[in-house]
This record gives sequence, C-alpha cells and structure tokens, in this order.
Amino acid sequence: MPPNTSLLALALGIALLAGCATRPDPADPDAVAEFEQNNDPAEPFNRAMYDVHQGIDRVVLRPVASAYRDVVPQPVRTGIRNVLGNLRTPVILANDMLQGEPRRAGDTLGRFVINTTLGVAGIFDVASSLFGVRGHAEDYGQTLARWGVGEGPYLFIPVLGPSNPRDLTGFGLGIAGDPLTWVGQGVAVDVLTGVRGGMTVVDTRESLLDVLDDVQRSSLDPYATLRSAYRQRRAAEIRNSGEAAPAAAGSTGFGIGTGAFPER
Repeated sequence: MPPNTSLLALALGIALLAGCATRPDPADPDAVAEFEQNNDPAEPFNRAMYDVHQGIDRVVLRPVASAYRDVVPQPVRTGIRNVLGNLRTPVILANDMLQGEPRRAGDTLGRFVINTTLGVAGIFDVASSLFGVRGHAEDYGQTLARWGVGEGPYLFIPVLGPSNPRDLTGFGLGIAGDPLTWVGQGVAVDVLTGVRGGMTVVDTRESLLDVLDDVQRSSLDPYATLRSAYRQRRAAEIRNSGEAAPAAAGSTGFGIGTGAFPER
C-alpha cells in the first residue's frame, strides 16, 4: 500500500460529509443560485478546516517558508524548484498520454531528457531557456475531469488546501503512480521521499508568500477568495489554457495539493 493512503482515506471521508449539508430554501432563488455557484455545501465545515489550516500556517508553514526565502538565494531556490519539477515528470507524462495528448507528452519527455542531462539532473531548465520547450503541470485530477468525472463539492483540507473529491482522488493516484512510491526500501529511500515531500511543501508555500499575504490584507473574505481562485485555476488547467511553467513538483497548491493561485 502506498504511503499517505490513510490521508487520502480521511480526505475522502470528509468528502462524504460534504454531501450531508442542507440546500437553501427554494423560495429564495438568489440564495439557491449562490449556493450552486459556490458548490460548497459543507461550507461551515470547510471554513472550520480553513481556520485549522490558518493556525498551522501561522505557526509552521509561513515562518518556515519566509525563513527559506531569507536564507536561501533565489538561484538556489530556482534550482530546487526545477529539480522537484523534473522528478514529477513520470506523473505528468502518464497524464499527457492518458488524455491523448501526444505532442504534450513529447514535450514532457523531451524536457526530462534535456534537463536531466544538459540541465545537470534538472537543476537548470535548459529545455525552456535554450530550446523554448516550456513545462506544464498535469495530474490525475485533470485527467479524470477530461474523462468526464464531475468535480463534486468543494472541500478544504488543512495543509493540502482547496480541493474536491475528484482532485483528492487524483492526488492519491498521483502518489500511487509515482515511481518513488515503489522504488526500493530502506533508510535512503525514506529519507529521499521525506526530503522531497518537505521541500515541495516549503517551496510551494514560499512561492505563495506574497499573494497569500495580499489576500489576507485586502480581501473581506479570504476563504471565499481562495475558493473562487482555486476553481477558476483548475478550470483553466483542465482546458490546458494559459499555463505557466510548473512550480515545485508541479504542485498547484495552497499547501501541497491542488491549489488556488498560479505559480511564479
């Protein structure tokens, strides 16, 4: 059984809770329209989870990400981000093929070969800077969407961030489909997996320091702002439109899961 399966099971259990909320009175069409547009039937529960996340973020995630930015020079952070993105290639390539996108699959494979060799194990994004082949993020949640699977109700999972049942399922499939999940055993593999996961969290949170700080300062309802941004971003990703080169490990997350804002 791959790691983090218990986390996925917990998240899917939360997804089931989302279906138990009561819809607004049909006599109030404005409330019904807003309810359907938000697609957040478990909003009180999700807001409670958002508050839990904010507590974790204030005490752990943001201070660590801020220290990382202050201590580690930008070129080094970029190199780390590039390596993490390069390691995600098998998942991106698998989803390119599952979506019937041979050209994008070719770009993904070509980037991996070029950046792993000329880019010194992926530290430098030579494929983009010298050959003009830009990266793109792809995951199993996007593939499920392209196959016609509905997103289900909006969910907020502490640390993982904004999500939905379809993307949580895709997140679990991404873990199961990652070669590092299955390659070898022992202390070295465990350390590598842990370092990769930890750096993904730190790098993703660092990439969102400014934008999330701005949301907290300027938004009357940060929770609703994140919910809207997440859903718009995921819709654009599913259409394969307006994509930028992926951040660390292709993560698109407020935390480490699916996320609200574009990467830098």
